[in-house]
Amino acid sequence: MTRIPLLIITLLFLSCNNFSDREQKIYASPAGYDLKEPVRYRVRESMQEISGIEAFPDERNMIAINDEEGRVYKIDVHTTQPYPSWKFAKNGDYEDICRTDSGWFVLKSNGSLYEVHGLFTDSVSSTHYKFPKEGKREFETTYFDSARNSIVLITKNAHDDKKDGKTSAFRFDLATRTFDTMPLFRLDNEEIAKLAGTDMRFFKPSAAAIHPIEKRLYIVASVNGLLVITDLQGHIQEAYNLKHRLFLQPEGLTFAANGDLYISNEGGYDGMANILKFTYKRK
Repeated sequence: MTRIPLLIITLLFLSCNNFSDREQKIYASPAGYDLKEPVRYRVRESMQEISGIEAFPDERNMIAINDEEGRVYKIDVHTTQPYPSWKFAKNGDYEDICRTDSGWFVLKSNGSLYEVHGLFTDSVSSTHYKFPKEGKREFETTYFDSARNSIVLITKNAHDDKKDGKTSAFRFDLATRTFDTMPLFRLDNEEIAKLAGTDMRFFKPSAAAIHPIEKRLYIVASVNGLLVITDLQGHIQEAYNLKHRLFLQPEGLTFAANGDLYISNEGGYDGMANILKFTYKRK
């Protein structure tokens, strides 16, 4: 007769502990933003797998890719009309897009970069640059660093990173159109976990961009549910937990020139794809 009440008490105790653990996770915002109050833009069915965005030429328009078609889209966030698009390569697993001083580049999950020529015209083509370092790696994140005249790629999954508890970033030199095989910097996963107050083992970035005013790197990680801020040498400064009900699958990140932050979420079983705008208020 005493076993059932004891079992109930034990389950209640465990449940309370789990609830307490969840409650300990802190949801805050970087200075200048309120991550709880976005402007929300839904995107059309053709972009439910939106995986990279770049604000261009203004905040109304987003240049974007989905992760299968080898096609660049132009999204007017206020329109209900079909989005114009341009085919630059055959179908594949494309993860991010960035605009540089010398043109547009698309990242493939294996680390290859595609330089897109003639975007927004009737004759689009691309040049393929293969990531040269041996070993299996997965990438979802790339951004333009104008001070280095480089594109920087950040790994999501790599065997040597897992061994060391790091996340590596590699540089693509735009002057020579070549990759460095040694990391530009390595992010310490344990340091990120401590700042965020989470039990994360591996940091898995899904998008990044340099803040146009602060000149700091903002990195979003969909798998981890995190926004991490570093300096441009990869020194970790801040980390913020993201609420899943708002950030269902954040795969794209970009800034407007005035500092407004945009994060795109892929659609899935639990929601429609969208683009969230967070207005920047200067410190």
